[in-house]
Amino acid sequence: MLATAPDFDMLIVGAGISGIGMAAHMEMQCPGKNYTILEMRDNLGGTWDLFKYPGIRSDSDMHTLGFVFEPWKHEKSIADAPSIMDYLNTIVDERGIRDKIRTGHKVISTDWRSDEARWHVTVQLADGSQTLMTANFLYLASGYYDYDEPYDAGFDTGAFKGQVIHPQFYPEDLDYAGKKVVVIGSGATAVTIVPSMTDKAAHVTMLQRTPTWMFSRPAKDRLANFLRKILPEKLAYKITRWKNIKMQDFAFKQARSRPERVKKALKKSIVQSLGEDKFHEPTFTPPYDPWDQRLCLVPDADLFEAMKSGKADIVTAKISRFTETGIELDNGDHLEADIIITATGLKLAIAGKIAVSQDGEPVDFAERFYYKGCMFSNLPNLAVVFGYLNASWTLRADVNSDYICRVLKAMDAKGCDIAEPVLPDDHGLEEDDIFDFSSGYIQRGKHIMPRNAVAYPWRLNQEYISDRKIMRDSPVEDGLLSLRKAGANSLHEGEKMEPAT
Repeated sequence: MLATAPDFDMLIVGAGISGIGMAAHMEMQCPGKNYTILEMRDNLGGTWDLFKYPGIRSDSDMHTLGFVFEPWKHEKSIADAPSIMDYLNTIVDERGIRDKIRTGHKVISTDWRSDEARWHVTVQLADGSQTLMTANFLYLASGYYDYDEPYDAGFDTGAFKGQVIHPQFYPEDLDYAGKKVVVIGSGATAVTIVPSMTDKAAHVTMLQRTPTWMFSRPAKDRLANFLRKILPEKLAYKITRWKNIKMQDFAFKQARSRPERVKKALKKSIVQSLGEDKFHEPTFTPPYDPWDQRLCLVPDADLFEAMKSGKADIVTAKISRFTETGIELDNGDHLEADIIITATGLKLAIAGKIAVSQDGEPVDFAERFYYKGCMFSNLPNLAVVFGYLNASWTLRADVNSDYICRVLKAMDAKGCDIAEPVLPDDHGLEEDDIFDFSSGYIQRGKHIMPRNAVAYPWRLNQEYISDRKIMRDSPVEDGLLSLRKAGANSLHEGEKMEPAT
């Protein structure tokens, strides 16, 4: 027995969707466990509290971006940030989680001590001072991108006399009434900002260097709202959630197996929304297949409506230089602007940029294999969340939270305090591309990402339906996850390692 217990059974890093989801699962499945959530910012919510740009909303439906255990009750299934924040605040209040969130606590580093079976976590407080906490298990729910530094596209904007803003640091008090706005980018952020700013701006231009595949759907899910009227709330939510999961899965697989057919369908939908007279095919024809990058959602065709009204347009060109009054393009045209918004993407970060070490040796995640999409080879008592690229983030967060609670209960049942996915040096695993996506932020960040095997469980899958079944039904003790006590150098008597597959 260890002389003293750690401060916490579990430390959860991050009070966004992933962290709150883990806490809720702890309350439901491991009510006797002592945990807390460390959040570096002053409020919960993560992404949904950080970003303040106009129109910020989900790009997935809230019946799948919402949690499996908490029905989405709002009429709109494509929700704005305030509605999502209301949802998260309701959960932390109703489930007794709020008192376990410590804001203004930034995790700087953490070291796993094998002899103590605990993490030593260095935390920086809001006043700049530091404190040390210990925990048996560490759950990194810190998201996938750098909160401090967005992607720098390398623009030389020095000549421009107006304002240049990145959406990650959008000032809430920005006055854009009557001004010309140019939004550089063609991803989800740009597609959201452009129609949202047309309420006050004189004109908004989306300047895209490369087009993006877009699709439109109603912000309200008529079936979901109908089912809520005739069925118990939880049942209506369950049906709608599963319907949307299956639709997402079908659409993704159709795009991969029949890309030309999907291209035609997407273009036809845009023509119907925008009108043939305003549809310019090159503007809406990317040089890649649908779902080689994430599709951009246009709820209620708001972008196309803004274009039809003349308040917004899309220009496809490369930037030659920034001038005092706007942007000179490589085709010789000049875009006049008072405000330029550089919606050029995020910068990937692994483990929330925390300096992770194991018995004093730095951990390089790029040298570790994923285990069941949430743990890492030969790294004990640590789990993370990296959501799906082809579906809602929360689907993985729910699956991982449920699985880790099962691991904790298995550890208790055997009197163990260490859970480690063991991979021998001579594993012989065949490696796979961790992300079969061509998105810029994905490609830029691949070098820091963990390794991925062709065969499960040493990989991060992109198929929720199969992941859900495997994670829920497969035994925790699979011959690969070692459960043991501190100081034990081998598996429990009777356990036998199975070969890696």
